[in-house]
Amino acid sequence: MPLALWIRRLAFAGLVLCFGVVVLGAYVRLSAAGLGCPDWPGCYGAPTPLGIAPDAAAHFPQASVDVGKAWREMTHRYAAATLGVLIVILAVLAVADRGRRMMGVRFACALLALLILQAGLGRLTVTLKLTPLIVTLHLIFGMTTLALLAWLWLGVRKDRHGAAPDTAQRLPRRLCLAALVILALQIALGGWTSSNYAATACPDFPTCQGRWWPPTDFAHAFVLWRPLGVNYEGGVLAEPARAAIQLTHRLGACAATLMLVLAAGLTLRRVRKRSARRAAWAVLAFLALQLVIAVSMVAARFPLSLATAHNAGAALLLLATLALYDAVSARPGSGGPRE
Repeated sequence: MPLALWIRRLAFAGLVLCFGVVVLGAYVRLSAAGLGCPDWPGCYGAPTPLGIAPDAAAHFPQASVDVGKAWREMTHRYAAATLGVLIVILAVLAVADRGRRMMGVRFACALLALLILQAGLGRLTVTLKLTPLIVTLHLIFGMTTLALLAWLWLGVRKDRHGAAPDTAQRLPRRLCLAALVILALQIALGGWTSSNYAATACPDFPTCQGRWWPPTDFAHAFVLWRPLGVNYEGGVLAEPARAAIQLTHRLGACAATLMLVLAAGLTLRRVRKRSARRAAWAVLAFLALQLVIAVSMVAARFPLSLATAHNAGAALLLLATLALYDAVSARPGSGGPRE
């Protein structure tokens, strides 16, 4: 099999697996299984939950053994480790293929650096007992890994020898970039909301606690670093601080929605390229889905299934927006061999 084809297939496999890891990580966090294994990389000193000793609780007095949570946590770690192996293989292929430049060596090094950083953050997530900043950074860099794998796949999936830029795409391109940046900030804000258990601070919609602006505490809502040695599972902030976080998240959703609609709408109006139009419709579809999930989640009192789907929707929206930006950017292709 040609090396170029290996890179394409592994890039797609890594993209799909990374999406699964992101969604599984959200499920673990939302199902209160983030500390299902109080140590790292093992679980109560064993490589799998099957090896948890009967006296494990005596060796880990700060934790209560829950095999179900342990399996959820370890399944996430196994999936992340498999993704790590794929990224290492891609890096090796990037070095082997550096003459054709299907995948840049610097790009591969960036992926490897993210892999190492994510492993370190995964360990700190456990050892620092779900400190909100660490949990949020773990989500941010997980989404960054997903975006880089998507960018790689978009670049190598077909041969596009540097199409000339279309001046009609200049404004849509700038709007798409702005929408991508605002969406990234909104995803980070969503991670901060989740890691501080602030979603339930507004149990109604469109109001919050029956008011348009309930009592809030912004002074404590966005303190990034908090004392060590505290177990942050379940959150430690008072309701006014949680309400401030949730209200900010809702305002951010309004800004992201506006920018995404503008970017997709202008693309549909000005750009005739089929791939750009498909990506624009995908952005609008995933945006509508995400909004429906968000409202339904509040109406249904935050069930685990919808909360997890909300994280999956954010990842899908990120991928669609990235594809839209790629389509209107006239990015040079891989330059690989024609097949």
